[in-house]
Amino acid sequence: MYGRNFDLQRSVKAGTALNTRLDHRNPLVFDTHELGRRPGAMQRLSREIAAPADLGLAGVIGVPEGAPLKLKLRIESVMEGVLVTGTVRASATGECVRCLESVERELKADFQEMFSYPDADDRTRSKAEPADDAEDDEDTLFLEDGLFDLEPVLRDVVVLALPLQPVCREDCLGLCPDCGLSLNDDPDHHHDAVDIRWAALQGLVVTDQDGEKDNMSGTASDGVQGAAEKQEK
Repeated sequence: MYGRNFDLQRSVKAGTALNTRLDHRNPLVFDTHELGRRPGAMQRLSREIAAPADLGLAGVIGVPEGAPLKLKLRIESVMEGVLVTGTVRASATGECVRCLESVERELKADFQEMFSYPDADDRTRSKAEPADDAEDDEDTLFLEDGLFDLEPVLRDVVVLALPLQPVCREDCLGLCPDCGLSLNDDPDHHHDAVDIRWAALQGLVVTDQDGEKDNMSGTASDGVQGAAEKQEK
């Protein structure tokens, strides 16, 4: 009886470990089992991986999917969990917000994140008010069966490192608002604009001028016709 219960408990624990949400085959998932839980243990890792999809500011600038991400990590075991300190390097591409030409930026971002043990002793955590505890729990990242996922951290640091309004150059002149021509290619380009407030008056001026011409033509014709009639008499 006891043997059957022990086997059942062991199988449940094994199933829980195998069904963990994180996949160790994911290049952004790291295993800390070799590090152990002895405070002070440390590992240094260098890894180049393919960037995941949608890494950056959608429709503005970001790291293309599959582009190389270069990571340098220092993983330390502490009382509360595992402290990860690192640097990410990549090339980001996008469009200039002024002239829509392609833009490329070299990206470098530093980060540091704590991944806590799920069973960490509450006495090792900083004491706070209950409301603060709830907020801290929402922001806390946890290890799952000795694994941690670095992707959420990278997404945050990459977005913060990217320009919100990228430009191809600081003095970019942008596009002509009337025809869309790049003003960088022709800085003197312009259009002779007519104030629409005077457009109606210009039409009246043209009409009046045409009327005066018609009147003058009619008077001259009448004079010629009168002279011809006198000669006939």
